Amino acid sequence: MDLTGARWRKSTRSGNDAGACVEVADNLPGRVHVRDSKDPAGGVLTFTPQAWRAFVTATAGR
Repeated sequence: MDLTGARWRKSTRSGNDAGACVEVADNLPGRVHVRDSKDPAGGVLTFTPQAWRAFVTATAGR
């Protein structure tokens, strides 16, 4: 998977500490990528924009 050009941003739901944070890159066409901010060279989850919206909607406020 070519993530060249991905602009990663920290989730607004992540805390200010160095703990459990995720980063999201939603600037590449047709996909939303999610990774652990503590391990940026590790695995990346990839979603369609529709699946990502459904996930965010389902978990909002939790």
